[in-house]
Amino acid sequence: MALRDIIILPDPRLRVVSEPVKDIDADTRKLVADMLETMYAAHGCGLAAIQIAVPKRVVTLDLAKKDEPLQLQVLINPEITWSSEEKGTYEEGCLSIPEYYEEVDRPARVRVKYLDLDGKAHEVEADGLLATCLQHEIDHLNGVLFIDHISKLKRDRVLKKFAKAAKLGKPGPHSEKERTHTV
Repeated sequence: MALRDIIILPDPRLRVVSEPVKDIDADTRKLVADMLETMYAAHGCGLAAIQIAVPKRVVTLDLAKKDEPLQLQVLINPEITWSSEEKGTYEEGCLSIPEYYEEVDRPARVRVKYLDLDGKAHEVEADGLLATCLQHEIDHLNGVLFIDHISKLKRDRVLKKFAKAAKLGKPGPHSEKERTHTV
């Protein structure tokens, strides 16, 4: 396992559409192990491979609260097959947009099909926080960020702030944050 750097807005790689995983092999398993180490070190609850500059359709999730046992989920080639018309609102954040949080409206329930690390097909119907996290991370695989779901005015402010920070060479502050359930 290796700790990887999380790419930060405005890095253009965050807008890349990720490629499907063709074979779940040793490289895929190493990628997942690195993603888990990186996600936990950053105190995140979800990570898409593109956030560590690997354009593969791989997501790791762990929605356990700080005092609970781990609830690790690995989703390979996840795809939303259904979403409800009913909306739900959660405050979202992102390891690639550190220290910025905003309420986002998304479908309240989704159905997602995916493969596990053994190549076994699964389908899950989710609501609440899990539904939000799944949508957030699958968006990453499609080159979409949670700020694309907020008003243009707010999005433009965030983009400007992060572009300015990138010019000044400021890194994203991940190391001292507590693990939270903002996605």
